[in-house]
Amino acid sequence: MRHRIIVLGAGYAGAIAAGRLARRLDPADVAITVVNAEPDFVERVRMHQLATGQDLKPRPLREMFAGTGIELRIAKVTGVDVDARTVTVAASDGPDGGGADVLGYDTLVYALGSGWNPGAVPGVAEHAAEIASRPGALRLRDRLARLAAGQPVVVVGGGLTGLEAATEIAEARPDLDVALAVRGGLGDTLSPKGRAHLRKVLAGLTITVYEHTAVTGVAADRVTTADGGTIPAAVTVWTAGFAVHPIARTTGLQLADSGQIVVDGTMRSVSHPDVYAVGDAAWAIGPGGKPLRMSCASGTPMAWQAADSIAARMTGGKLPNAPLRYVNQCISLGRREGLIQYVTADDRAKPAVLTGRLAAGYKELVCKGAAWSVANPTLRLPTRRRSVSRVRAGAAL
Repeated sequence: MRHRIIVLGAGYAGAIAAGRLARRLDPADVAITVVNAEPDFVERVRMHQLATGQDLKPRPLREMFAGTGIELRIAKVTGVDVDARTVTVAASDGPDGGGADVLGYDTLVYALGSGWNPGAVPGVAEHAAEIASRPGALRLRDRLARLAAGQPVVVVGGGLTGLEAATEIAEARPDLDVALAVRGGLGDTLSPKGRAHLRKVLAGLTITVYEHTAVTGVAADRVTTADGGTIPAAVTVWTAGFAVHPIARTTGLQLADSGQIVVDGTMRSVSHPDVYAVGDAAWAIGPGGKPLRMSCASGTPMAWQAADSIAARMTGGKLPNAPLRYVNQCISLGRREGLIQYVTADDRAKPAVLTGRLAAGYKELVCKGAAWSVANPTLRLPTRRRSVSRVRAGAAL
């Protein structure tokens, strides 16, 4: 009997973990199944580009996993029973969907990620647009295309997603009146040089910035702020945080208040040793005792750590110690400008930054490199596949 490994989700973390497992372990000993709701890999870090009318390269998962021994199941996850070690899935639209089914596992890698978080602000769910998913980005694309010159667009949220969305929209549609509303100061987690460059770029794109502005309501034609004021908005783009997939709360796994699965240093659930969590779905502690933020920069090393830990436990090898740390924050500010903010291991800004076209090119290389890692899941590891004969097929790992 082969050991059954199921990976839920084929975003950056899930796809990389699956590919790394396929490279580490002998297919005669393990059966790896990836469950994903869409047939294509989504470059989530480029959703602001998709929303402004740019076309992204198709990346079919079936082509990416061809020849790896990984079985791909196009289906939506509707339930996880960690006591019975089963996953319930329902068919997604399309010819590869199949029927509803219950899949058994011996080891589960939970990588269902996160989506947009409308929170409790009135009107957000009804009126605001989101770019945390491809369907959301495409809906925003249609809305922006229908806007006439001079109409106002408000991006809410001063994090990296909000900065990239506002600058991309303003560059692609200089005829629109683009504004950015941030709860704190603009770029307040950046270094002084980083903040200065950010202000320069936003001013050059004629983006109006509302600092220390909490949005308390969203209507079809405006947003309301905590001081009772209003900002006109033919389209509101909501980027104020992410929320993890809700299924985790139904599983019985130990969770953090955020709904993320609490894991140890090997990305294994602290309550269920046959479950691993990676990416935005996991509550993992990094340098300085701080939880890793939801990002591709966190998800990739988490995927390496989980896959290598599973392989080590199955083969009796040494547990890995991948560096779960940060090096920089890469921010695209349109297609011609960028900002690379160098940071400490625990994600605090250093004085040094890289700016301008060079930074834009750097960010583009990072995006291409991340997509290449997913599209070539078994080409980066020199280690040969190892036998798992030391571990019985159904053992908890």
